[in-house]
Amino acid sequence: MPLIVRSLGLQDHSTTVQAMQGFNEQRDSATPDEIWFLEHPPVYTLGLNGHPEHILQRNDIPVVKTDRGGQVTYHGPGQLVAYVLMDLKRKQIGVRGLVSALENAVIALLDQYGIPATARKEAPGVYVNGEKIASLGLRIRRGSSYHGLSLNVNMDLAPFSNIHPCGHRGLRVTQLAAFNVMIKPCEITAPLLMQLLRTLDYSAIDSHRTNPWLPA
Repeated sequence: MPLIVRSLGLQDHSTTVQAMQGFNEQRDSATPDEIWFLEHPPVYTLGLNGHPEHILQRNDIPVVKTDRGGQVTYHGPGQLVAYVLMDLKRKQIGVRGLVSALENAVIALLDQYGIPATARKEAPGVYVNGEKIASLGLRIRRGSSYHGLSLNVNMDLAPFSNIHPCGHRGLRVTQLAAFNVMIKPCEITAPLLMQLLRTLDYSAIDSHRTNPWLPA
């Protein structure tokens, strides 16, 4: 069964979450897994366990409560988001295994650009010199996952200064552009996908640039 990969460009966050929820509710044992690659307009998202006090200063960027795990983070143009809609039981992978697979894919991707990166068991995500370059947040429902990871590519990092990223005081963030990798999110989708195929053990893909779960 091939993995369906959708490259969707810029998409509203709340609309996309509703689409993932709809997909998850209606999928069955014969539904192929999917990965959605996209960017979001500026938005702060607060996870199920999120504490509003981690938002230090309100501005004109909306704050949206969402159903992923984790605390507060920021999404904006120039950041690549990969949403992983996977049947964990069929794939025979647990939540910790999925988190590690996503982290390892990003670490391997960064290694391609000569950037040494690490993961932290106590704080999911990927870090370079102690600064966070990729965040993870998942939702598991009916034995399947949605939400996923976000990788800072070439974006305005200033909005991160108004929050405790992922609930960690003093945590600094970074991006590929800080290491002279001047590339657009759409241009790094293919190499990240190749690493995800390896760490998640998929052998075939079916690529699309549309999504029936999103408004036309």
